Amino acid sequence: MLDELQLKRERENQEAERHRRRRDELNDKTREWVEKRDSLNAQVRGLVDTATQHRIQRDELNAQVRVSKEERDKFNRRVNELQEELNELKRRKLPRGAIPLGKLQQELKRLEFKQMTSVLTVDKERALIEEIQRLQAEVRKLERALEENEDVKKVRDELKAARDQAEDAHRRVSELAEKAQSEHDQMTTLYEQSDAFRREADRAQEEFIKTKMLADEEHRKHIEHIRQVHDYDKIIHGIWMKSRGVPEAAAEEVDAKREAEQIFDRFKKGEKLSTEDLMTLQKSGYL
Repeated sequence: MLDELQLKRERENQEAERHRRRRDELNDKTREWVEKRDSLNAQVRGLVDTATQHRIQRDELNAQVRVSKEERDKFNRRVNELQEELNELKRRKLPRGAIPLGKLQQELKRLEFKQMTSVLTVDKERALIEEIQRLQAEVRKLERALEENEDVKKVRDELKAARDQAEDAHRRVSELAEKAQSEHDQMTTLYEQSDAFRREADRAQEEFIKTKMLADEEHRKHIEHIRQVHDYDKIIHGIWMKSRGVPEAAAEEVDAKREAEQIFDRFKKGEKLSTEDLMTLQKSGYL
């Protein structure tokens, strides 16, 4: 009888040890998943923080783009106004009886186009070239006359300055827009990376939960088999005491002390104790 009980006790103890080892392996795996999850979440926070800085910089640059566009549009309006003023001034400052410069330039362009696109006889082409040269000379003459006029010169200088300002403002808009786009692209890339890391962190969390549940189940089975071992210990010890004629009261006292020792050993190993276990320890003087 004792041999059979000892054999069953040993089997229960082996099962308890097997579940303990499996529990410890799963707990180690659980810690690995926690570390991986926390590391990934830390990377996510770092990427999001950096992406946020790029977003702030992008928004600031876009605000500067809007201001620069307003300045550019203002200068462009000024350019148009000065161009109209200059054209009108040129018309008014032409020598008496002179053909307007705009008409001369328009006629000159027409003749130059005709020369390039028409098939002419030698005489007609020579006459056309002479007319073009005459118009060119007339245009230059009028332009020199206008350039010497102080009012025309003043407006032309203002127009050039306004064009330079408009070009600078446009260049500024392009530079700022390019920088803003760069900040936006970097922000988008970082958010995409953070999303990928976040998905990995979520998977690590899922694996952590699964492994933790398996570890808890192995711990439950370990405790269950340990209790079976303790129950066999009580029975075996009772049979052993009875076979030696130890009085029942004394045997119960020895059993209680032995049980308290086993409970205390479990306590030192870090296992959870029930209220009944704590009362046994208190009765035996361990608490």
